[in-house]
Amino acid sequence: MFIRKKKNKSGVISIQVIDKSTGKYKLLKTIGSSSVKSEIDKLYKQGQDWIKDFILQSEIDFFDEHKQINDILESIEQVDIIGTELLLGKFYEEIGFSHLSEPLLRKLVFSRLCFPASKLKTSDYLMKYYSEEIDVDKIYRYMDKLIRQQKDQIHQISYQHTLQILNNKISILFYDVTTLYFEIDDEDELRKTGFSKEGKHQNPQIVLGLLVSIDGYPLAYEIFEGNKFEGHTMLPVVDSFKTKYKLDNLVIIADSGLMSNDNVNQLMSRKYAFILGARIKNEPDKIKSKILQLQLKNGCSEIIEKDNKTRLVISYSESRAKKDKANREKGIKKLEKQIKAGKLNKSSINNRGYNKFLKLEGETKVSINKNAIESDYKWDGLKGYITNTDINKDEIIANYGHLWRIEKAFRISKTDLKIRPIYHRLKHRIEAHICISFMAYKIYKELERQLKLKKSILSPEKAIEIAKTIYSIKIISPIKKEIIKKTLILNQEQKYLMNLFHLN
Repeated sequence: MFIRKKKNKSGVISIQVIDKSTGKYKLLKTIGSSSVKSEIDKLYKQGQDWIKDFILQSEIDFFDEHKQINDILESIEQVDIIGTELLLGKFYEEIGFSHLSEPLLRKLVFSRLCFPASKLKTSDYLMKYYSEEIDVDKIYRYMDKLIRQQKDQIHQISYQHTLQILNNKISILFYDVTTLYFEIDDEDELRKTGFSKEGKHQNPQIVLGLLVSIDGYPLAYEIFEGNKFEGHTMLPVVDSFKTKYKLDNLVIIADSGLMSNDNVNQLMSRKYAFILGARIKNEPDKIKSKILQLQLKNGCSEIIEKDNKTRLVISYSESRAKKDKANREKGIKKLEKQIKAGKLNKSSINNRGYNKFLKLEGETKVSINKNAIESDYKWDGLKGYITNTDINKDEIIANYGHLWRIEKAFRISKTDLKIRPIYHRLKHRIEAHICISFMAYKIYKELERQLKLKKSILSPEKAIEIAKTIYSIKIISPIKKEIIKKTLILNQEQKYLMNLFHLN
């Protein structure tokens, strides 16, 4: 079988595929015709590709009902998932993680995105679906090296890529923390009991601080002891980031859980601009009186000058007011149920959550404080922001609103990437696990960004799910005894994804 260039009377050259296996010339396919050399060369290449496909189909014909199924199966050498490597590998390389030259790291990151599980199950997964035989002990040894030698480089690569996609400007940083608990009984130097955002106060935990950019791209992270006050985690992370990349004129945005007088004073002493969620009910009586006198309408906001350095922006939302009311009523019903069951006592009188609505009658009886409830209604729908910037109030509210992106980062990390449970006890392996998850989230965000740029209806989760269904097959040619590799594109979803990112 060969390709013939046939010159026609018109001067146009036709590219044809000719078969001579029977001793006679037989025209199998006319690829096309042209008089332009570049087009002829292109057609010739198409002819070569057509021959390869024709040979494969004729030697391994899955649709030939006369062929014995055992013959077909015996010709298959290997079947692997290829779609995830094609899709995620594209972003791994574009971000710059391939400069780390660690094939195992690449596999661990992709596994976290496609099959988040323990390292033992990851080892089984790589063998089952990728024919990669990697012993779990090898994974553990590499994790030891990862934190010791590569964590800083990973942060640097992530930062440089984010800087590039944000047009070389990072001036706003968003910081938040979450907690990750361990299903163990005993504490150690890192895993300690503390205030759990997941309600697991009896379990030892760690505190994870994450720094992201304006569109939620991860920049840096640190882990802290589980009993560390979250307000004390922000400045070490921000200071380290600023020093490492020699940045000035940064605006730090964080929620009210990180706001304390000490934090505010330290931010100002370090000359940081900031926008923090304010605890308006904890303001001095004079400020609280001014807030309640504003009588704001839905979507409106006002500025209250706190002192010559900071301003308080107050906004009102009807939807927030409805939510505040519903949450309070739900909390009160729970308290009433506990009172009726006799589960509340003197020790329950504190300012935690809706316990602030409790009061002690006499020395033994706990009841609902109706006056406290009436006072709380006045604050429904009000939200405060404290800042030392000269940014206008609408921009302050809008910038603070981007904090939901970091909340989304934590949500994705805990659900899609299943950052916990963490099956490690050594500090450096816990750090390595978080580092792999950080890289996986960075790839997730880049996939999300490019899907948005291409105006695709696919979510990152859906794109990965489709990629997981794209297989490659290695076949031993029955005639030539050569190994032929073929990517199987079997439906429109797979074809759409391959074309969308030019993965062929």
